Amino acid sequence: MPGGRFRFTGFDPEHQDSLRRDLTIDELQETVRRISGTDFDIHDPSWLTRFGNATRVAATYRRRRVLLAGDAAHMHFPAGGVGLNLGLQDAMNLGWKLAAVVQGRADAGLLDTYHDERHPWAEDVAEHTLAQTALISATTPTGLALRQVLSDLITDLPDLSLKLARRLAGLDVHYGRTDQHRLVGARVTATGDALLDGRAALVGSPGHAMIEQAATAGIPVQPLTVDASAAVIRPDGYVWWATDNPDDDLPDPVGRFGGR
Repeated sequence: MPGGRFRFTGFDPEHQDSLRRDLTIDELQETVRRISGTDFDIHDPSWLTRFGNATRVAATYRRRRVLLAGDAAHMHFPAGGVGLNLGLQDAMNLGWKLAAVVQGRADAGLLDTYHDERHPWAEDVAEHTLAQTALISATTPTGLALRQVLSDLITDLPDLSLKLARRLAGLDVHYGRTDQHRLVGARVTATGDALLDGRAALVGSPGHAMIEQAATAGIPVQPLTVDASAAVIRPDGYVWWATDNPDDDLPDPVGRFGGR
């Protein structure tokens, strides 16, 4: 780390008591020495702490005027930085909805979709980190064998490796349902500066009926960036509505959710 400092983190199978007592430099040196054969001349610590795998997800993310996000909504083993991704996605999902409600562009019911969309992904991350904890802390012959089998599968199956990587990075998050267009709820990555003002954006190609309606209504249209005739992109970058029919009418949610 900067300043010539090093960060140690590890698992000591011999000392797994549940007491949340402070960690001392003497105990750290003894533990490292016992496990590795040397204490690496560890000295002058700037921070010492313990952490466990307590895993909790709030039952509800909204109760009237109180909304939970980030670490207030979920806690789990700190593996892979998934908690940071999860919290940022909470904020992105909630932020534009709060703005739309506060500014009178949507009714308060929109805030209920925050729990509906984000809570399942917190449950997913909680389950995933529990599995990671089991593998990280595996010290028995059976646990080590399981970890080796999974490591070999990751090496031999690129699709599995990619799936796990996308899950760790939070890039597999989607908010769609099976009864909707295939793109609804999917994340898009190329909308230019269309979403910088915190409002939804319409994407499509000239000549379609709804694009002409949008022009008449004074709603700017961004170049088509998805595999559909037209789509509405939410302010957090996910597809809210999409169609393959160029004759479809402009959807009402463009106005309700603050579309331009």
